[in-house]
Amino acid sequence: MPRSIYVHVPFCEQICHYCDFNKFFLENQPIDEYLALCEKEMKLTQEKFPSQDKIETIYVGGGTPTSLSTEQLKRLLLSIKSHFPLADPVEWTVEVNPGSADKEKLAMLKEVGVNRLSIGAQTFDPKLLQAINRDHKTSDIERTVHMSREAGITNLSLDLMFGLPNQTMAQWESTLKEACDLPIEHISAYSLKVEAKTVFYQMHRKGQLSLLPQELEADMYEKLREVLEINDFQQYEISNFAKNGLKSEHNLTYWNNDEYYGIGAGAHSYVNGVRRANNGPLPKYMKALRQNALPYLEEHEVPVKEKMEEQMFMGLRKLEGISSETFYERFSLGIHDVFPDVIDSLKANSLLEEKNQFIRLTDKGLLLGNEVFEKFLLAD
Repeated sequence: MPRSIYVHVPFCEQICHYCDFNKFFLENQPIDEYLALCEKEMKLTQEKFPSQDKIETIYVGGGTPTSLSTEQLKRLLLSIKSHFPLADPVEWTVEVNPGSADKEKLAMLKEVGVNRLSIGAQTFDPKLLQAINRDHKTSDIERTVHMSREAGITNLSLDLMFGLPNQTMAQWESTLKEACDLPIEHISAYSLKVEAKTVFYQMHRKGQLSLLPQELEADMYEKLREVLEINDFQQYEISNFAKNGLKSEHNLTYWNNDEYYGIGAGAHSYVNGVRRANNGPLPKYMKALRQNALPYLEEHEVPVKEKMEEQMFMGLRKLEGISSETFYERFSLGIHDVFPDVIDSLKANSLLEEKNQFIRLTDKGLLLGNEVFEKFLLAD
């Protein structure tokens, strides 16, 4: 049974041009009723899938969780504690938008039990912040980091983006330097992906978006790895780097292909071998719960073949790779028995390597991850 829970807060004070997550403008939304129905979903979830293990990781994401008032956010966090048994210690992360969390809100997070923040910095360049439609200033990032530490929350992660429209290598190097100068323990860095249903997607279709050449984007990724290694951030996943072993235990749930609860509009869950997606539109999500029904849009029982594929896609994202022993324990089959030609071919092309019962991406493979992952799609 799951030992992790994700809770989605779909409200934002401003919509970023690149974001395709389930989100809505905060103004005039039925936030208090949404929070009450999230709590009802927690209750119904526990009745249908009662926790057999204590929850070891919690992640509250969005949207922008800190767009809620202090009392509203506290209500949501306390409802998690009242409906799920928590381990001691538990890794409890809340996403924070620079500038939207004041001292009072941060003190409340600490008081409730939150011990990790994911701060959506994205870039330290003012022009790029404006280009992606972020509503914070570069000075807000440093202020949020210092206020968080003063509140007693010291496990801090920054989200960064590269490959932004018209971004230069000099701008990227400057952002990396400013990030490394802050007292933080973790960095997640992602290249821009132009997703459907985003402002950037519409701009791209109209020829109004200047995307970077793939070669420059690859150089930015190499620069990221180089700078963070010099600054004592250990890479442990394609896009994630940690100091002092402070990896994101919650995200490792996904990369290890373990199960998790998902609460909120548009949230996904994986329980008892079934992947479920909640309704995203607020009216549909809320209507189901008003009728005392779980708000599922779709349910998919994952067949063994697909579980093995997912084990490879997700596990190879980790720098340590996939344990042959763990694979056998889950499926009673060896990796080489399931994917014999694929693994040999990728090793021959220097995209995979094998060491101490682990299969992992090479440095070359890290740059071509998606091409590697698609090779593990099994024929029907």
